[in-house]
Amino acid sequence: DRVTLKKEIGLMSACTIIIGNIIGSGIFISPKGVLEHSGSVGLALLVWLLGGCIAALGSLCYAELGVTIPKSGGDYCYVTEIFGGLMGFLLLWSAVLIMYPTTLAVIALTFSSYILQPVFPDCMPPYLVTRMLSATCLLLLTWINCCSVRMATRIQDIFTVGKLMALGLIIVVGLVEICKGKYEALTAQVTFSQGRIPSVGQIALAFLQASFAFSGWNFLNYVTEEVVEPRRTLPRAIFISIPLVTFVYTLTNIAYFSSMSREELLSSNAVAVVSNGTVLSVTIIIHLSAQLQNGSQVLNFIVKKKKGKKENHLRIEMDLIFIQSIRFKFSGCLLFCCSDIWRDSYWNLINYVSFINYLSYGVTIAGMLYYRCKKPNMYRPIKVNLSIPVCYLMFWVLLLGFSLYSEPVVCGVGLVIMLTGVPVYLLGIHWKDKPLCIFNFIERVTFVGQRLCLVVFPQLDPIEITN
Repeated sequence: DRVTLKKEIGLMSACTIIIGNIIGSGIFISPKGVLEHSGSVGLALLVWLLGGCIAALGSLCYAELGVTIPKSGGDYCYVTEIFGGLMGFLLLWSAVLIMYPTTLAVIALTFSSYILQPVFPDCMPPYLVTRMLSATCLLLLTWINCCSVRMATRIQDIFTVGKLMALGLIIVVGLVEICKGKYEALTAQVTFSQGRIPSVGQIALAFLQASFAFSGWNFLNYVTEEVVEPRRTLPRAIFISIPLVTFVYTLTNIAYFSSMSREELLSSNAVAVVSNGTVLSVTIIIHLSAQLQNGSQVLNFIVKKKKGKKENHLRIEMDLIFIQSIRFKFSGCLLFCCSDIWRDSYWNLINYVSFINYLSYGVTIAGMLYYRCKKPNMYRPIKVNLSIPVCYLMFWVLLLGFSLYSEPVVCGVGLVIMLTGVPVYLLGIHWKDKPLCIFNFIERVTFVGQRLCLVVFPQLDPIEITN
């Protein structure tokens, strides 16, 4: 019999995976950035609605790729299959150096803001205190993950309850405020009249902020091989999950605007604390703790999924075993997270990571169109209408172009970091017959890394070595 992964993910589980990975700390972070860049309440709500529509279009394209290239591993597998090893490596390189460390840094900064805002109700929390608390959170939760997987799982299970609890409480409080007649910011006269008229570049940045809250819509593609009847399950899960998330996000923003003025929302990093008081901040702190905890395990899961591919990208680094169990297993990632924490604004961090996220999404969906031309007769259980990827890519080009124009440094840095992977790939992976001096240099760097992190290579079975 053929050895494969068990297909145990049905429609309900697929919806849970998508919703659980989309709904996160972004809805507590991004509303301020969306409103700041869009300039008015009405345009901000429109950005949230359109952000959900764009995520749905991207998900449908990924559904076609998921059943056409039925491999667990998501966009990394698709890009590697379609464009070759270099493009796949660059995507993985940017994920390890930019996407996941920066996302964890943003979540940690938000965590500290929600803790400190009630302590400093009349001003912004001190810069140094916020950063130190964020770094402490990252160190503590990484230590918990390294000490005991069972302990980490139990803590995560307890904290995850706070996710929908926090959103539900915010929505209920907002609806109560609306019933009391406090909806001035939502009236037709006020909705589009407040603030300045935004430029196209500012609207693009507003979409980047909203996309941070919608990130995770492609996570089901990492477990495609385990989905029952993916031809039916994937599109159904998308049509159920993403409209539901968009509806919840829109209601949450309406609740924010019914509970506070535009100026109050823009003046605070801890949006929900200003909206509903310090009692609610406890629920949100629990939720953000869950996101920090979950982020480390998601990073571990995704990287290990990717490292098993035949291209052996990042194989050496990820195959190392830690001699001491109570040792930071994600030392490199932790360094990047902590370095990101000390930047001046985590709104810039969101633009930075969202730009790279959108870049990888667009490359993957462009690859889908290229794959149709390359293999037109290939059987595709799901084949979306051509207008769907074309509309997504048109939006993608405009979004990235105007974002790069409006924030050339923030977005350009991410692009430069991604491109630094080109010489690394050519030197370390593509170039097979290296001179002895270069080979010795790479071995020396690996040895220094092993000494610093106290890691060793696993001892393989002779049969595995032969295979």
